[in-house]
Amino acid sequence: MITYEEHRLRSLADEGRWIELLGAYRQARAAAVALDPAPTSAARGRAAAATAPLGHLIAYAAPPEVAARLFDPDGGPGTAAGVADHDAGPLWEVLATRHRWRRLAPLLGPPPVRRLVAQTRVLLGEDLSRDAEPDREGVPLRLEPWEAAGRGEGAPVREYLRDGGSRSALLTLPASREGLAPVELPEPGARLPGQPATRALAELAGWARAVCVRGPAPLAAAQLAPGRLVTGGYLPFALAWPALVQAGVADRAHGAAHGRLALWRALAAMAGAALPPGPVGSPGPMGSPGSPGSPVRLGLRGPERVDRGEVGALVARMRCFTWEDPADRLRHLHLALEDPVTGLSWAVSGSEEV
Repeated sequence: MITYEEHRLRSLADEGRWIELLGAYRQARAAAVALDPAPTSAARGRAAAATAPLGHLIAYAAPPEVAARLFDPDGGPGTAAGVADHDAGPLWEVLATRHRWRRLAPLLGPPPVRRLVAQTRVLLGEDLSRDAEPDREGVPLRLEPWEAAGRGEGAPVREYLRDGGSRSALLTLPASREGLAPVELPEPGARLPGQPATRALAELAGWARAVCVRGPAPLAAAQLAPGRLVTGGYLPFALAWPALVQAGVADRAHGAAHGRLALWRALAAMAGAALPPGPVGSPGPMGSPGSPGSPVRLGLRGPERVDRGEVGALVARMRCFTWEDPADRLRHLHLALEDPVTGLSWAVSGSEEV
């Protein structure tokens, strides 16, 4: 049932009275926060939920000069949207799908919002390597060739609708049985504990399990597959990339930018496994990880930088193996990633209802 207030707000949108709608959004947020005398996360959650549909409409349809002000604190305490505010998806991702970076860059203030919007525009195919401030983790502001090839296989960014809702392809691994065949996996070997890349893969897909072994990709798959005989096979990393990015979109509060950033962290950690052993962050030769002016090694607390060259070299040599699980639910991911240089392989596997 459409209430009088909803009808009034839609009428304002149809008439292009976006400043009034922004004011209504801020008033509703302030009223929801005022229900709790302390600025708790519960109060912020109530405010976000109460204003989500209106925020979505403004982010989608308002001129960027107005829509970007959703995140501007100039309306007073508790009135600005944060990076977790969402309806069909995060408000910053809705905004990012509607305008190019050149329109948005002068308007966006909060650094977390700027970063996620920029990464979304990159996923949509924009090259921001000269137009945006460098990413604080060193994730490139344009798609690498292997990412661009993967984008042709599936777009991980949602397509939003004006009045709420979104459309998104369900990207799974394996996507079909094409190219797969019966494979007998080896006996599971010993797992290698404590690998930063294993933790990074687990954080990428929080609904899946991740392991590391010394040996080829099928040996890692054997740790998580339902049995020794599976339907599986090798595939190019470009075919795996869209599903890996989407795996990082844990819920409607997360967007595809979260997935790309998490995947780069995981790949950087895997590339870092090839480094000589030594304490994390310890000094190394000039130009090596841990030395002045170079990326620090993954695992060091504080700001971390990925090495684009190392990640690219890893992707170029990596062997990817996928397999089916008869118990798969709607969303699933079964992938083993082998680095032939280090002799290490990682597997990530799981499924869930969407």
